Amino acid sequence: MQIHHNARLSIAPMMDWTDRHCRYLHRLMSRHVLVYSEMVTAPAVIHGDRDRLIGYGPAEHPVALQLGGSDPVLLAQAARIAADMGYDEVNLNCGCPSDRVQSGFFGAVLMENPALVAECCAAMIAAVDIPVTVKCRIGVDDQTPSDVLPDFIARVSAAGVDRFSIHARKAWLQGLSPKENRDIPPLDHDLVIAMKALFPHLHLSVNGGITSLDQAQDFLDRGLDGVMIGRAAYHTPCDILLDADARIYADPHGRSAEDVVHLMLPYIAEHLQNGGRLGQITRHMLGMFQGRPGAKAWRRHLSEHAHQDGAGPQTVLAALAHVTQAAA
Repeated sequence: MQIHHNARLSIAPMMDWTDRHCRYLHRLMSRHVLVYSEMVTAPAVIHGDRDRLIGYGPAEHPVALQLGGSDPVLLAQAARIAADMGYDEVNLNCGCPSDRVQSGFFGAVLMENPALVAECCAAMIAAVDIPVTVKCRIGVDDQTPSDVLPDFIARVSAAGVDRFSIHARKAWLQGLSPKENRDIPPLDHDLVIAMKALFPHLHLSVNGGITSLDQAQDFLDRGLDGVMIGRAAYHTPCDILLDADARIYADPHGRSAEDVVHLMLPYIAEHLQNGGRLGQITRHMLGMFQGRPGAKAWRRHLSEHAHQDGAGPQTVLAALAHVTQAAA
């Protein structure tokens, strides 16, 4: 299946970050990586403003919608909506540790109830013809990951799920904030690799603490089917994405960071024409020249000017001039 190939490298769903503007930017850098929406709850998909919450552009494909929830009926209904809208995949969040998620009984707390996760996934699979996948942790709280994770994968895969993205950290539902849960629990990448040996027929991606394409390639070389990168792909997108097609997918197609900025200008102009603000897009572009001469001036110019009245493509070009002048 083609989307399994795309999932060799994916950009993690990140609340408040991976919106449609971010995904469009990332797609300009790579034709192949699989991009994810932010997590949206099943009731919000069913009853909310769909264009605002889960709208996307055709250029974003392949694109997956991540759902939050634990009611099989509601999740199946939301999955049908996603499929009807043309999403390429629906993903169930079993990894988010926030208090709000716990109170709604979804996210990482679902690691404690694999039977319910299996029921939810079976309902979604029955409702749609697109892949239904799961993003999970290696365990929560006092669970022993080497016991819990294989049991979780076995039960959920028995319901028909054949692709998992595994964040190689526990989630501590009590005592750590969501931010702390991204850094403090130790990583256990070897456990994820061990799962591939136990479940060779499944497509398994590793997530957590991966900051370079070299690391990603190493995990692929060690037998994993995919790698999911989050914060590094957001904060230093060019380092991760501009070479991804050539290195991960053997597609020599490539663009420079400057090319991508210029390709963003028509998108920006259309967004402004529709009543949007420049800063809603450029906040995702701040890290594009990280590590290059002029990067600080690029960030400063966009940060200071993107929210002013009348800011538009010329504002971005003025910021880019700092980079080109520094490189001269």
